[in-house]
Amino acid sequence: MTVLNTVRQSFQKRMAYLRTKSELRAMPLEVALDLGMFREDASKTAAKAIYG
Repeated sequence: MTVLNTVRQSFQKRMAYLRTKSELRAMPLEVALDLGMFREDASKTAAKAIYG
């Protein structure tokens, strides 16, 4: 893999992480609670979903 591909993949993952975190934080409280989530855990949940 070239350096450019590595940078591109990292950027795409970062953008997916930020998008996921934003969506989780914007989720209505009732939906979050139904899923057993707290909006305050959006960063941790998004990181696990994107980065593993």
